[in-house]
Amino acid sequence: MGFRYKNILIISDIEGSSGCWSYQASSFLTDEWSKACLEMTRDVNIVGQALLDAGVEQITVKDFHRTGFNLLPDLIDSRIKIVSGYRPKPVLGIGDPGDAQAAMFLGMHAASGTPGFLAHTLTSRVEQLQVNGKPMAEVELFAASLSPFSIRPIFFSGCPAACNQAQEKIDHIRVHPIDKSMGAEKFDVHSWRAGLARAAIESLENDLTAPYQAVGPFEATVRMRDGEKAAQLISKRWGFDYDGHHIYIRAADIHALYLSLIRLCYLTPLIEKLLPIGLMGYNLWGQMGQIWVRQRIKKLL
Repeated sequence: MGFRYKNILIISDIEGSSGCWSYQASSFLTDEWSKACLEMTRDVNIVGQALLDAGVEQITVKDFHRTGFNLLPDLIDSRIKIVSGYRPKPVLGIGDPGDAQAAMFLGMHAASGTPGFLAHTLTSRVEQLQVNGKPMAEVELFAASLSPFSIRPIFFSGCPAACNQAQEKIDHIRVHPIDKSMGAEKFDVHSWRAGLARAAIESLENDLTAPYQAVGPFEATVRMRDGEKAAQLISKRWGFDYDGHHIYIRAADIHALYLSLIRLCYLTPLIEKLLPIGLMGYNLWGQMGQIWVRQRIKKLL
């Protein structure tokens, strides 16, 4: 079988993976998180191996949860390139996507302010995000950031609400939901994971999805979970308008919007100036967490 996509970029998150069943499992340095990292790794590995067996020649996986050091590369097929930690450019967070032709999104979640499993956009400190009157999920930001490189978003997996949001925004994207409503005890991980791999292979036939072009201008309303003082502090820091719990952002295009949201969620002007040094420290913290996970999961292997 001949597929048009030979070089795939996978963006991997933890909330929509098979091992995350609570907020604690998404939180840094918890026992639940160490188990979730192991299962997230297994999800990525089975998809990657299935794609390689189907004829994909190159696979790069960007770990995109919290510190960016959740995946365990030693438990993943050595033919799959794992990119841990964050890079400032050319694509925010992702770095250089290389010659990838298509993107797949694994373990994703729904947008802030929507009823999906552990729904948030970029950070749980954003209680609600409305862009031009509608919720905006991370898949929209990530897919748009890859569009200048002509990368097509062809596949998405997460909770049913997240899958619905991806399909609403990105025409013809294939999805594979994970239903967590019954709890981990009744979840058949092996069956679901096999289905995930099959669905990923089937998405290689997806030649209908184009690089995602989100047309501006954009008006975003951000409601901060930490309240009025937090909204005021962040707004004054970056020159955003605000009112009570809400911050207002105007952007001509989605790339400017994404940068503004990154600043709002993670940066101060000083940190932005020192970003290369800051990222080195943050990535080192992530590596230490990854070592901690390896020690914790020895008994699970």
